[in-house]
Amino acid sequence: MMRRVIAASTLALAGAIVSAAEGPAQYAGRAAADVPTFSKDVAPIVYANCTSCHRPGEIAPMSFITYKDVRPWARSIRDKVSDGTMPPWHADPKHGRFANDRSLSAAAKDTIVRWVNGGAPEGDPKDLPPVPTFTEGWQLGQPDHVLQLPVEYRLPADGFVEYEYFEIPTSFTDDRWLEGLEVRPGNREVVHHVILFVRPPKPERRPTAFAMARGMEIPRGQSGGGPEADGQKRPRGQSLFPPPQRSGAMIGGFAPGNQYLKLEPGSAILLRAGSTIIAQMHYTTSGKVTTDRTTFGLYFAKAPPKVEMRMGTLVNGQLHIPAGAADYSIAAEMTTTADVTLRQLLPHTHLRGKSWEYTATYPDGRSEVILSVPKYDFNWQTDYVFAEPLKLPKGTRIRAVAHYDNSAANRANPDPTVDVKWGDQTWEEMMFTSFVYSIDGVAPGAVITTAPTAGGGH
Repeated sequence: MMRRVIAASTLALAGAIVSAAEGPAQYAGRAAADVPTFSKDVAPIVYANCTSCHRPGEIAPMSFITYKDVRPWARSIRDKVSDGTMPPWHADPKHGRFANDRSLSAAAKDTIVRWVNGGAPEGDPKDLPPVPTFTEGWQLGQPDHVLQLPVEYRLPADGFVEYEYFEIPTSFTDDRWLEGLEVRPGNREVVHHVILFVRPPKPERRPTAFAMARGMEIPRGQSGGGPEADGQKRPRGQSLFPPPQRSGAMIGGFAPGNQYLKLEPGSAILLRAGSTIIAQMHYTTSGKVTTDRTTFGLYFAKAPPKVEMRMGTLVNGQLHIPAGAADYSIAAEMTTTADVTLRQLLPHTHLRGKSWEYTATYPDGRSEVILSVPKYDFNWQTDYVFAEPLKLPKGTRIRAVAHYDNSAANRANPDPTVDVKWGDQTWEEMMFTSFVYSIDGVAPGAVITTAPTAGGGH
């Protein structure tokens, strides 16, 4: 992933919108009784679906809080809503239902289209609903505990920066249960993505529930990228904070379109007393020397949960995409070794990724597509949260297939003339899925005290 790419695409969108905006005089006098108004009809849609990003200080390049803010962008809003570009949502509606579905209903789209085509009238300001409230940037409200990077990290003006791993002690004297996590980049211009891990003070064996197919792991020594490995000669960066020998379990992170984790009441992730948070930071340079000190908001359950939530990964690090290949597919599989409840999936590739499909094959032989992303968009990293968590009996096989376009027809392709392998940097590629799940019948906080058996799980 690459923050610069995201910024460029956002600015391009803004430019397109500016060119399409019309003056208020063009539709003067055309408002009629059957034409929706901003105050009464459109503002509720915008407040519910747009202002989490389209407000001052957030990722969108323009604010949609007031009629004055929205009016110049009316035509582009209509066009982007009509073609499904905005709000960003890429799951195929034919497969699965998702609690965080950002797509607009047909009725909402129709309201916006009729409003714009009718002159985009403001209407009576008295009809305007209350503006959504946000707590000083925290989308989940004021955190129970705030952590930050231990130093102000200085970035060079150019070149690329290796992943940095910061260790942040929590200093908690008792176990905590995490039901929410939000990452606030200190400098959005250079923070590309963040992945957080929690490392307990001493190793412990926890129950496992997945076995990954052989060869699906990340190749040893290849994590961290390697442009020289595939003939791409670029200067390497130097990591000032290298990865620790033991990083622990993943608990969340940040990427454009996905900056917080919010779990259902009664479910939470375990943080052992004395744990250390490991922040994997991916930075991109911006053309000037700058700094970052990202912060992390932790939200704790008020009581021990009924269900312990966990995060896992499904990867295939053995990918090798031929130069010029327009539709190259790579699969990864895992099988449940216990009864599991699957809550959400996040597919991730880089600039050559074009689509994803996940299929569950149950012990009785029945198969179903549980998530399809036919037009994957690298600029939006989405956790797809199932409206009804999926029950996966022991022996269920999950197969993920990612498709890549390494041809010159892919305008985002960094270099269609080279073969591509696994790597952290954006010009390389990944085949990576993170997921949130729970193990049925296992008590929260349970540990394994018996001797390990042959085989093991993932």
